[in-house]
Amino acid sequence: MTEFVEYHEIKRPVLRSIGRGLLCKCPACGKGSAFNGYLKIRDSCLSCHEELSHHRADDFPPYLTIFIVGHIIVGSMLLVERSTDISTGVHLAVWIPLTIILSLALLRPLKGAVVGMQWAIRMHGFGSGDDFVNADEEDRLY
Repeated sequence: MTEFVEYHEIKRPVLRSIGRGLLCKCPACGKGSAFNGYLKIRDSCLSCHEELSHHRADDFPPYLTIFIVGHIIVGSMLLVERSTDISTGVHLAVWIPLTIILSLALLRPLKGAVVGMQWAIRMHGFGSGDDFVNADEEDRLY
């Protein structure tokens, strides 16, 4: 009689993977850098060798960046305009550089978070056939 071996899909916690992406780390191990430049995602992690080239972040990170920065800047601008009486030149001198700095600071971590989310929910080829494990060995992985 043959023995029945039960296999489970390896767990990929979404929030942990997004958090690792926000830190610009590999969503799988959290140790290696996910980036090979400012916005270029590595083909694979240098630490755990997880394949990262499957990502399709496309326009979602810039959209999230515009959404977040727009809410911060417009809300702050309205608050300052309502509470003080400063000139338009001062508004331009403050809000334009702040918008650029916030956009550049948020774009990379948000792209990492999108890649982490895609990895965790196995989008675009991140769910390869090797992510199944014997049920008895599953607890030793984490």
